[in-house]
Amino acid sequence: MATLGGVREVDGTANSIEIDGLARFAVDEHNKKQNTMLQFGKVVKAKQQVVSGTMYYITLEASEGDKKNVYEAKVWEKPWLQFKELQEFKLLDDTSA
Repeated sequence: MATLGGVREVDGTANSIEIDGLARFAVDEHNKKQNTMLQFGKVVKAKQQVVSGTMYYITLEASEGDKKNVYEAKVWEKPWLQFKELQEFKLLDDTSA
């Protein structure tokens, strides 16, 4: 049972269309804000927290050219308001190919 306001793992992360879409949104928003050309790779893992809406903590792989890195994106979503916002996008690991 989930604790109200607690952060929990998202089940079936690798197959989740919703999480995949949020990760792609995060990369797109980061590209717009930072004028970069990251290409979404895959979701590594995801957690969620119920707030006023849902806060998603998504660990993802993205690449720029031949360089692949792992990032953490924090996305806040309120579906009933059609609201989605990238709160944070940070480099976690440099795994250059």
